[in-house]
Amino acid sequence: MDPREPRLLGTQCRACGTYFFPAERTFCRNPACDEADLREVELSRTGKLWSYTSANYKPPAPFVAKEPFEPFAIAAVELEEEGITILGQVADGLGVEALEAGMPMELVLRELYQDDEHIYMTWNWKPMDGGGA
Repeated sequence: MDPREPRLLGTQCRACGTYFFPAERTFCRNPACDEADLREVELSRTGKLWSYTSANYKPPAPFVAKEPFEPFAIAAVELEEEGITILGQVADGLGVEALEAGMPMELVLRELYQDDEHIYMTWNWKPMDGGGA
């Protein structure tokens, strides 16, 4: 995977076409479908900001927070192609004042933390085209 164009992995029901994130491994959760034939898919990396809020408290473990804790924005982004909404943290340095419902967003990677053996990465949402603050 190209780190400049990260993708989330989800699943899609082969019978009805419904997408899932996080990936579903057991059965299609679409109430109108009783199939269990799911395939792994790369999801769109862009979408529109549906809603957002500020996390003003430090979430409990296993969340990894920088110290001292600083509030951060959370975005609900509707993916362009799949039509599903995925909730995630907004990129560092961007608070709710930089966001507006309907704005285009893209998936980006950032370092979560590192130890002596690994660098652990996570994904965030970020306004496209340098949008936001």
